Amino acid sequence: MRPSDRRLNALVRHLLVGDSNSSSSSSMGSITDSPASASDGRDSVFAHVVQAPEDPILGVTVAYLKDPSPIKLNLGVGAYRTEEGKPVVLNAVRKAEHQLVNDVSRVKEYLPIVGIAEFNKLSAKLILGADSPAIQQNRVTTVQCLSGTGSLRVGGEFLARHYHERSIYIPQPTWGNHIKVFALSGLTVKTYRYYDPATRGLNFQGLLEDLGSAPSGAIVLLHACAHNPTGVDPTLEQWEQIRQLIRSKALLPFFDSAYQGFASGSLDADAQPIRTFAADGGELLVAQSYAKNMGLYGERVGALSIVCKTADVAVRVESQLKLVIRPMYSNPPIHGASIVATILRDRNLYDEWTVELKAMADRIISMRQQLFDALQARGTPGDWSHIIKQIGMFTFTGLNAEQVAFMTGEYHIYMTSDGRISMAGLSTKTVPHLADAIHAAVTRVV
Repeated sequence: MRPSDRRLNALVRHLLVGDSNSSSSSSMGSITDSPASASDGRDSVFAHVVQAPEDPILGVTVAYLKDPSPIKLNLGVGAYRTEEGKPVVLNAVRKAEHQLVNDVSRVKEYLPIVGIAEFNKLSAKLILGADSPAIQQNRVTTVQCLSGTGSLRVGGEFLARHYHERSIYIPQPTWGNHIKVFALSGLTVKTYRYYDPATRGLNFQGLLEDLGSAPSGAIVLLHACAHNPTGVDPTLEQWEQIRQLIRSKALLPFFDSAYQGFASGSLDADAQPIRTFAADGGELLVAQSYAKNMGLYGERVGALSIVCKTADVAVRVESQLKLVIRPMYSNPPIHGASIVATILRDRNLYDEWTVELKAMADRIISMRQQLFDALQARGTPGDWSHIIKQIGMFTFTGLNAEQVAFMTGEYHIYMTSDGRISMAGLSTKTVPHLADAIHAAVTRVV
């Protein structure tokens, strides 16, 4: 086992159960009104439960909300914000909801286990392409899931039950929840090199070497676009080399598509890596989320598609996906998926959505340029070109944990300790404040 994988397994154990040698910082009292029992909790059947650590991403928002400073800035949350720093509901979404609310024929009955059939069909078409041979040949099964996280979990549990290889290779680094989702699904999580801190770009040679040494049949997690947390994506030429390597070793690609259309502003361009894999006739999985590209964060709308070799296999795979979903959450919620289906089926709403989607992507690209220009103007030491080379919602700044802590303490700027910032949390008004903080951190903190 590689040292990095041993560290990863130790991290998984810590994240899932906490530190067994630590004591809880708070106790759960009993349901009686006794002051003694309420304060000490030793008679609770849960007295042995230790205080779990805050989620490293969501914990940033908790700390931000407690800060009374008027200049505080939250760059940890992975959600789009307007130039005014406000959440946004897309016009296309509001119009779709208006249609749904005013449709008196709609009821609140349970959905089938796999969700809304039209939503599934349109989701597969959106990610794989309208002319996808796999769709035309009925080799794709799609099930509605609870956003991207739920799609990954359902896919992970299906693979743990029915696939011959239990190892999944994830990029280093990756979205922190990937580790926990796949470990709890029953898979063994391993890593492959992805990010090069020296260049703040892709470690392509390391990626090829690690996947080249993976056992035949291993599962490989791939970010479809706008890699989280680094914002570093392979070029189309590099994607082709990755595809050839994966197919030559009979590895199984599992794509996480959380940002289709949100990275470049083009739904087709951001889905191109997935479509290239699907076009070669091989099998793959893809988890879709509509949190970012439709702004449906709290609606928890997603889909899992599995491209199979034959239509008959796809039918049997779907039957087993139902057995994964049924004891997990029985069936998915109706409202968010209905919004998505309404927009994807209606040409006018679809066109309006794509315009709004491109505007969001363009604003993030503009924030990248403005931050880069501000750092250049201040003469901030170092090469900051990676800010405009990276893509998507996040930028991996290269700042270390001490510099991040300094920026939080001195400038009230909140981000994850690895230096990842959400470009969507910036505005023209706040870019100078962030640039000042980065300049100070780089020049004053080693």
